[in-house]
Amino acid sequence: MKLFRKTLFTLLGICCAALALPVAACAQAALPSASPKMWVVHEDGTEADQTTYDGTAPMQARFVADVSDLGSFLARYEWRFYRQGEEKPFLVRYEEDTEYTFSESGSFSIELFITFSQGTDTLEYTMDSPFMVTISESKLEFPNTITPNGDGINDVLRAKEGYQSIVSFEAAVFDRWGKRLYEWTDLRGGWDGRNGGKVVPDGAYYLVVKARGADGRHYNIRKVINVLTGYSERGGSTTNP
Repeated sequence: MKLFRKTLFTLLGICCAALALPVAACAQAALPSASPKMWVVHEDGTEADQTTYDGTAPMQARFVADVSDLGSFLARYEWRFYRQGEEKPFLVRYEEDTEYTFSESGSFSIELFITFSQGTDTLEYTMDSPFMVTISESKLEFPNTITPNGDGINDVLRAKEGYQSIVSFEAAVFDRWGKRLYEWTDLRGGWDGRNGGKVVPDGAYYLVVKARGADGRHYNIRKVINVLTGYSERGGSTTNP
């Protein structure tokens, strides 16, 4: 934390001397301060207090100034969001606390500047080091086959593990005649191989996916999905139930 302004310290020194108190102790008790925090919001709704983040998008974060000892001072807040390599911020917020969702890949820094004022005296606060956010490039893949036989392995058609930084997503499964059997927009979701409450017959079905990555990449996936209910991931082919 850095605070600047000599005029106020001079006034505090006079007051402290009159009270026979050490200037440092008096100033510490009287001056406003801040302890900025970045709360990263996870998919399950829980939050974590972090100074850095390195992961996938979308990433939602809350930025809190956490001011103390404000007293009769007035505070002016300025959150500055920078992209790596750029001198000017791409976003400035003038709220005490603010929220932002990172939906583009790259590296970012976030700094808080506060001006505390009391009459003609001002204090300027800056952070010792900014918050750092790194968003990875996107990745999205799907398997070619599912085996919805109830063994708990590969029963559901969903994105392969390791997908990352996908900021928009929609998928649908069609039969060979073009009938839409199922659709979903949650990356964590998928198709369980059923239509009308029953597992579909073995054969070829068609997956269509439209998605966009945080790096600007567009995914237009169209592929054949093989449904094999008579195959067990544990022991190979089995007899159909």
